[in-house]
Amino acid sequence: MNAANGTKAGAPTRVLVINSGSSSVKYQLLDMTDHARLATGLVERIGERGGAADHAAALRQVADELDGQGLGLDSPRLAAIGHRVVHGGTRFTAPTLITDEVVTAIEELVPLAPLHNPANITGIKVTRELRPELPQVAVFDTAFHATIPEAAARYAIDLATADRYGIRRYGFHGTSHAFVSRATAALLGREPADTNVIVLHLGNGASASAVRGGVCVDTSMGLTPLEGLVMGTRSGDVDPAVVFHLERVGGLGTDEIDTLLNKRSGLLGLCGDNDMREIGRRMAEGDKAAQLAFDVYVHRLRRYIGAFSAVLGRVDAITFTAGVGENSAAVREAALLGLDNLGVTMDPVRNAVRGTGARLVSASSSRVAVAVVPTDEELEIARDTYALATE
Repeated sequence: MNAANGTKAGAPTRVLVINSGSSSVKYQLLDMTDHARLATGLVERIGERGGAADHAAALRQVADELDGQGLGLDSPRLAAIGHRVVHGGTRFTAPTLITDEVVTAIEELVPLAPLHNPANITGIKVTRELRPELPQVAVFDTAFHATIPEAAARYAIDLATADRYGIRRYGFHGTSHAFVSRATAALLGREPADTNVIVLHLGNGASASAVRGGVCVDTSMGLTPLEGLVMGTRSGDVDPAVVFHLERVGGLGTDEIDTLLNKRSGLLGLCGDNDMREIGRRMAEGDKAAQLAFDVYVHRLRRYIGAFSAVLGRVDAITFTAGVGENSAAVREAALLGLDNLGVTMDPVRNAVRGTGARLVSASSSRVAVAVVPTDEELEIARDTYALATE
C-alpha cells in the first residue's frame, strides 16, 4: 500500500479523461499517484474537411495516439476512463459508474442538452467498445449544483408544466466550481466545510456560484448554459419577452433566435469581438463599442457578486478562474472596484502581477480575500473517476 495516496502497490493508477464535445475531443491521461499528466491531446474539426469524419473516428484516433506513445488503452496500468457529461438532470447528482442503463438514461436527457449530451454519449459508447471490461465513470457538469435549495432551483412558472418538461435551474461548469472552491479553501489554510466562496468561472462561457461550506447553494446558469453572466457569444440574462418580441415584431424563427442568443450575442454581439484581450486593446485606443462591451460584462458580474454575497451572508473569498478570470487584471479590478462596504479591498500591485499558480490579489487588510485559482476540470474528473472505480 502506498501510504501517501492509499493505492496498492502494483495496482492500476492511471485514469484517461475524455471530453467529447460537439466538434472536438479533448483527452488527458493522468497518473493518480502524483497527478502527473502522461498525455494530453485534442482532435478538432470533427465532421469538417481535414478533420475526423465523426466522433467515433476521433476517439479511435485518440486511442491510436495513445498507443503510439506506449500508453495504449490496453495498458494494464489503466484503472478507469472518466467522461465529462454536460447534463445529468435531476437523476445524476454524483459521479456514476457507467452501465447500459446509465447510457440509456443519459440519452433520455438529450432534450436538455441537445448540442452536448449526444457527443458525450458517443465518447462513452466508443471507449466501452474498446475496453468493455474497464470501469468507466460519467462525471456531470450539473452534479455540483444539485445541492442548491428548491427556492434557488425553481422558476416561478406553473409547477406542473415545469415538472413535465424538466424546467428548473441545473447550473453548469460544476467540476470547475467544485475544484476551485476547494482549492480556495486550501489557499486560505481552511477546511472547505468552514469556507464560503463566490466562484467566478470566466472563460468564453462564464458562470458564478455561491458555495457555502463546500456545498453549492446558488449558481448563475439555469436550465441551459445560456442564463446568467455575459459570455463570449452568449447573452446571459435577458427578459424572456425579448424572445416573443423578436418573433412577433422581428419575424425571427425559433432557430434564428436560438442562434442569436447563443452564438451572436455576449461580447461578440456588443462589439464584434469575443476575446477580452482584443477588447482591452480596442478600449485603449478609445473604441466606444469595446468599452460598452466591457462595461456591460463587468456590470453583470457586479450584480451577481452582490446577489451571492446576500445569499451567503458571510463571504470568505471571491475567486476568479478560467481564461478571463485568471488573466484579466482589468476585469478583476473593475468587478470589485468600490466594494469596500462588502469587505473587499483589492491590492492593485498584487492584482497586476501575472502568475500561473493560485494566489491572493486582495490587500492584506481585506476582510474578504480575493483569489485567482487556475481551474483543473480534468483533474477533478480524474479524482472522481478513480475514487469511484477503485472503491
